[in-house]
Amino acid sequence: MRIVAIEHMTLDGVVQAPGRPDEDTRGGFTAGGWAAERAGDGTVARIWGERLSAGSGFLLGRRTYDDVLGHWNAEGGPFRDALNAAPKYVASRSLAEPLPWPNSALLGGDVPAAVAGLRQAPGGDLHIMGSAELVASLAAHGLVDTYVLCVHPIVLGAGRRLFAEGFAPAAFEAVEVTPTPSGVVVAVYASAAASS
Repeated sequence: MRIVAIEHMTLDGVVQAPGRPDEDTRGGFTAGGWAAERAGDGTVARIWGERLSAGSGFLLGRRTYDDVLGHWNAEGGPFRDALNAAPKYVASRSLAEPLPWPNSALLGGDVPAAVAGLRQAPGGDLHIMGSAELVASLAAHGLVDTYVLCVHPIVLGAGRRLFAEGFAPAAFEAVEVTPTPSGVVVAVYASAAASS
């Protein structure tokens, strides 16, 4: 399996709370929900849907796992059923089994080693949505194969960034770039190490 990080991102690299104002207010962040307006033309949703439906499940940090599954189980609709049916691997130091949502497995202890083991299993892509800290920790071990970045044409000037200071240096190859009518650019980058 390949590990694919899918992220909404501003021009200045912020990935915090793209979906809702109350999604993630850590550090006093008040600009939550910044991606909703530009993701409404359907292009981004179509690209995400195609990628996620062809995958073998999700790899999530605890915070994203709680938020995404909690939100969509409360909201209902097709996302709820799809998320509940998909295999979910959750990296957490604070959760204990059994996990609250169906088809969930806890990755405790040495998470990079557990993810390296998952990469050796047959199957499609494992997708990371959000979970910037998890992405950074896996990238430091060369375990993220592809980044799908939905870059929004805004600058927030504050907030948690995916490629923050201290992120492991890496090189990437552009695989696909898709502009959308709303100005979002969906860029797919493969790790140069993974593609060589």
